[in-house]
Amino acid sequence: MNTKVKIAGIEFQNPVMTASGTFGSGMEYSEFVDLNRLGAVVTKGVANVPWPGNPTPRVTEVYGGMLNAIGLQNPGIDVFIERDIPFLKQYDTKIIVNVCGKTVEDYVAVVERLGDTEIDMMEINVSCPNVKEGAIAFGQKADCLYDITAELKKHAKQPIMMKLSPNVTDITEMARAAEAAGADAISLINTLTGMKIDIHRRCFALANKTGGMSGPAIKPIAVRMVYQCANAVKIPIVGMGGIANAEDAIEFLMAGATAVSVGAMNFINPYTTTEIVDGIEEYMKQYGIEDVNELIGAVK
Repeated sequence: MNTKVKIAGIEFQNPVMTASGTFGSGMEYSEFVDLNRLGAVVTKGVANVPWPGNPTPRVTEVYGGMLNAIGLQNPGIDVFIERDIPFLKQYDTKIIVNVCGKTVEDYVAVVERLGDTEIDMMEINVSCPNVKEGAIAFGQKADCLYDITAELKKHAKQPIMMKLSPNVTDITEMARAAEAAGADAISLINTLTGMKIDIHRRCFALANKTGGMSGPAIKPIAVRMVYQCANAVKIPIVGMGGIANAEDAIEFLMAGATAVSVGAMNFINPYTTTEIVDGIEEYMKQYGIEDVNELIGAVK
């Protein structure tokens, strides 16, 4: 039985990854999860300099999920290269580094620094709804997405995967722009912009007012967008958005994703990722499927 998938020439032992921002670099989770069993660890966003993130409160529960406005807090590329990459290299899993920035130059600086490291791929976060600077514009305008993708491809030594925002009118327009500019893959969806008001205190639940909605409630939207993109572009897709179990993951694969990322559920059950790996294998045995790639895009 084969569970291996390929993205941009890189072979992953299975199609299950972590979603950026929900797993750190795996250090905390390594007490619960055998990182060797994951297809890849996708790290929290890394910038060229340390970012403090947004003021608190910056996480709140909502029906069917959560809102976060962390604001991509991170220690910066220097600490990441010195501390996080050596930690991840201990494990037999692929390393995908999520890159964030406020200007094209910021992104380029991180991409160039990562060029000489032993990572496998970069996921470019141009779609975080919680950062007030220019990053959101890159992810919501097709011409901006094209320009930043094309520029980063000039500097990147590893494959790049552009992370798409669902907060757009036509997700396929964004997918096509990323593909046309040379992206090796795309990942979607990032969080949906949401808001919660505390009616007893008459104030916003988040200091940022708005936050990124994640969790099971967004899954039908994510599946639809992955399906649309899979039928619009030829590059591989990593699907995410509300994946809680193997059934959810298989749904994304059938919609056309080559792999999946698990996010919010890591906070509820830290074993979710490996349970999904097991669940996909059980499903394959149940239905006599020899190769997981048979499931990818099975629904047309």
